[in-house]
Parts: sequence; C-alpha cells; structure tokens
Amino acid sequence: MCSRSTTSKITSEPPQHSSVTQEITTVLFDLDDTLCEYRQTVADVLEIAHEDVGIEPLFEPAEYVARYDEFAENADSSEQLRQECFSTLAAEHDRDPALGRAVAAAYSRERDQTDVRPFPGAIETLETLSDSHSLGLITNGVPDAQRPKLDTLDINAYFDIVLFAGSELPAKPARAAFDHALDHLGATPSKSVHVGNSLKSDVVGAQRAGIDAIWFAPRQHAGSNPDPRPAYTVESIPEVLDVVESPS
Repeated sequence: MCSRSTTSKITSEPPQHSSVTQEITTVLFDLDDTLCEYRQTVADVLEIAHEDVGIEPLFEPAEYVARYDEFAENADSSEQLRQECFSTLAAEHDRDPALGRAVAAAYSRERDQTDVRPFPGAIETLETLSDSHSLGLITNGVPDAQRPKLDTLDINAYFDIVLFAGSELPAKPARAAFDHALDHLGATPSKSVHVGNSLKSDVVGAQRAGIDAIWFAPRQHAGSNPDPRPAYTVESIPEVLDVVESPS
C-alpha cells in the first residue's frame, strides 16, 4: 500500500464539462514528468551534444520540447524525430541544417532512455490502484524512447493498456487515444479520470474526451490560475488516491 502525506495539497476546480458523478473505475496516466523524470534534463543533454559538435547552441531546450509532439507524429524512431526536429530548428535560426543533424546524433549518443527515476510514491500508487481499478497509460512519444522507461521502472504489469500517442494514434491533445483506451477497457468517461502534468496535452485531451483531468503540478506556485482549468490539481502522485477514492 502507498502511504499518503498527512497534508493534502489537492485542489478541486469546476471543470469545463460535467464533473464525475459516479464511482471512478478507470484511471489513465501520462508517463513523462508524471510518473517519472529523466535524471539528466533536456537542457543538460543538449549542452553536452552541442559541446561534442563544437558549436554554440542552435536553439533553446524549450524549443525542442515545444516541437516534440509535432515531429513525433511522423517519426518512426527517436533518432529520426531528433534529426528532423533539430535540422528544422537550425534552419529556422538561419543555421546549417546539417549542424542540427550532427547535434541530434550527439544527443542520441548521450541520452539514455533507461536513466529515469519514478516520482515519489508513483509506483506504490499504481500498485494500490491496480487492485481495484482499470489502469491505462497514454504517452506521447515514439515506442523506442518510451518502452525502455517502462521496462526500467518495471510498471508494465500495472496497465491494462499502453498507448504511444503520436505513433499508434494522434498525439495528445487529440482525443483519439483517450477514446481508444476507454473503449478497450470497457469504461465510460463519467467513471474515468486522467492524470498528467501537461495542461496543453493532458488536460485539454482529457476534456475533449469528456474525462475529468487530474493535473499533476509538483512545482505549482500558490495562486496559480491554470488555463484550461483541470477538475483537480495534485502536487504528488499519491494524492491521486484521495481523488479517486473520495465519495462522489
């Protein structure tokens, strides 16, 4: 069982659709920056990659993160994704696209997809929920980048379905992956929630599918006013248990 903090940081907001009015039977999760995080940040790896190539940075780390889903839609591998993304970003900054491809190759050599760590209480929360709920994972990203993380964390067995959105189905916030997961699990939106860290991808995508969103915001500042507004905000993954198990 997962031990929970005695000080709850859960906030509940009126969602942009009908809130859950029935017992929750299904919980969907995002992966990156929700259940786990890289030990090396994107900025760290990009800095090393640019140093390996011997050039000044072609673009900011935030630009790569913002464009990731766009390039994941048409990429068959993480290497292809980075090659196309980095060369495009280089060209947009009036730099040689070949330099972008060189940085992408260096980035791939440095990035270890198994070098991830779970957020505190995440695995214990999955273990607890899997005893009583149907669980699904919907992650944006190509399978060769995401599967090693799942294997390293050893959490595959907790999920009744794992979807690589942007590869098998359109990337979040498109509702297709959410609809597919609920259909596979025999679940309904009113009895389901989705947990994720991204307002743009997770909260919007869940709302489009009629699912209440639980926004994971571990570094949320007091007084923040998220847009779009999730049904719930939690600052730790174990707090999801309090939302799911609370009376309607």
